[in-house]
Amino acid sequence: MSRVFRSLSFIASNSDEAQASRAELSARYGNVEPAEADVIVALGGDGFMLQTLHDTMNSGKLVYGMNRGSVGFLMNDYSTESLCERIAAAVENDFHPLKMTTTNADGSHSVALAINEVSLLRQSYQAAKLRVVIDGKVRLDELICDGLMVATPVGSTAYNLSAHGPILPLEAPLLALTPVSPFRPRRWRGALLPNKVSVEIIVLEPDKRPVNAVADHTEVKSVVRVEIAQSEDTTARILSDPDRSWSDRILAEQFSD
Repeated sequence: MSRVFRSLSFIASNSDEAQASRAELSARYGNVEPAEADVIVALGGDGFMLQTLHDTMNSGKLVYGMNRGSVGFLMNDYSTESLCERIAAAVENDFHPLKMTTTNADGSHSVALAINEVSLLRQSYQAAKLRVVIDGKVRLDELICDGLMVATPVGSTAYNLSAHGPILPLEAPLLALTPVSPFRPRRWRGALLPNKVSVEIIVLEPDKRPVNAVADHTEVKSVVRVEIAQSEDTTARILSDPDRSWSDRILAEQFSD
């Protein structure tokens, strides 16, 4: 079914290429403020798309990205031709981000959302010591590592993949629990979790081995406990060309060099 829309808003990263593309497309198709648009066209790379999705979550806005960055895994191919037809035929992908709730060394609490992953990373030269609790049950009493992340299918091809975590199909109701440079247990390389579980990570020896927590681009210093669960009441909406769906991209990534 073709999508019916009346107006577009073109937004761009700070790169010269993205800004030039925004000017060209605005002159050709018109441009309204994001709050007034039916579809927001994001021009940039994956980082800019993540920022845009964070800004538009729960707004009801659809985001159609075109690559003016480097990798562009989250983006469609760039072209100035037949843009309205492409958007009308695009496939909508709705997904729920992860919600990260931290308890910090100073007793405060922080909340942030992650589309790609929540990661815990050592803050000093010493490895982190972490306890992993899944749905209230201790699964790893002590993990010694440089870090640990919980990645969504969307984020499974990003930091998770570089840490040798699994690539998850977009439709899979799973999360990847992936360690970064694990030292003990030596043979533990991570786990696949149902996306409905609650993950609790407790920092052991936080004074001696401080740890930071990161939800996409939001970092919290010196955490002592992190709770991670899918945010069912928050939705991001992204459009992909039918011949370059996210599912196809994730499948292709598993056969790439």
